[in-house]
Amino acid sequence: MSSYCDFAPGNPIHAYYHDHEYGFPVDDEAVLFERLILEINQAGLSWELMLKKRDNFRAAYDGFDIDRVAAYGEKERARLLADAGIIRNRLKVNAAIENAQRIVALRAEHGSFGGWIAAQHPLPKEDWVKLFRRTFKFTGGEIVGEFLMSIGYLPGAHRESCPVYKRIARLNPPWMDAANAKKTGPEKAKRAKK
Repeated sequence: MSSYCDFAPGNPIHAYYHDHEYGFPVDDEAVLFERLILEINQAGLSWELMLKKRDNFRAAYDGFDIDRVAAYGEKERARLLADAGIIRNRLKVNAAIENAQRIVALRAEHGSFGGWIAAQHPLPKEDWVKLFRRTFKFTGGEIVGEFLMSIGYLPGAHRESCPVYKRIARLNPPWMDAANAKKTGPEKAKRAKK
């Protein structure tokens, strides 16, 4: 089966994202929000298109500043829907604004978007999908899976033979930390009984 690791390295569009971002642990709110917006906008389209339009999205959504996007009104919504540099889909634009508002609300209990994600971990993918569908707009299974894989919460971003996998492993992303905890949990219990 073909993987991102087969064609992204050396590709002028995909290489940097593959080599330096995809699958690496992230907790910066603007970066998390950017990934969520890009994954939502990719639905029905290609990731290459998202990477090509990434700077346009950054400019259109005020650098992915969650507070600013959460405060968008009809004027900003109309501006986004008229911006040929991004994806002009009303459902996706509305989802970005509403999701920003929901992230602002999550801060009351979790401090940040990253804090909310960390508080839910670990979950199997199907539970993540249910949680995101309850919490956010326009977040189906593929969007949630790719989003969480891209920020280090689900495995599968890179094959183990990919050099980037080894770099990410040294950072102990959340999915790997949870997998290691499962492996060592029974061993610790056995040692405690001795």
